[in-house]
Amino acid sequence: MKKTSYGYTEKHAKSFKEKELPDIDVWENQYKENDYLIKIVHPEFTSVCPKTGLPDLGTITIEYVPDKYCLELKSLKYYFLEYRDLGIFMENAVNRILKDVVKAAKPKSCVVTGDFTPRGGIKSVITARYQKK
Repeated sequence: MKKTSYGYTEKHAKSFKEKELPDIDVWENQYKENDYLIKIVHPEFTSVCPKTGLPDLGTITIEYVPDKYCLELKSLKYYFLEYRDLGIFMENAVNRILKDVVKAAKPKSCVVTGDFTPRGGIKSVITARYQKK
């Protein structure tokens, strides 16, 4: 197992995959005949850097074109709360959110963007995309 600084290992980087997060509920889309965009903005996203233990703060934006289902927002809020104490890199958080949203809603397309607060003078914006085949 390759070690990096602060005793951090690759096992730490992958540990988020073992974390069971709450299901994101959905409800039936009433306008399946239309393609329309839903944009959800969560400006208070928090997680923990698994390497340093410092908090990562940012805005998560989910933009999707629904197919049969739409995301239920209360369950999404509870889903996001589970990240507060989760050691996860920002890049992994954005991709995990995309994976979980696609699994729940099965949209026609989806883009998840994490716009994170700068730390140490460096700002990160991560975008992950899904397109139904």
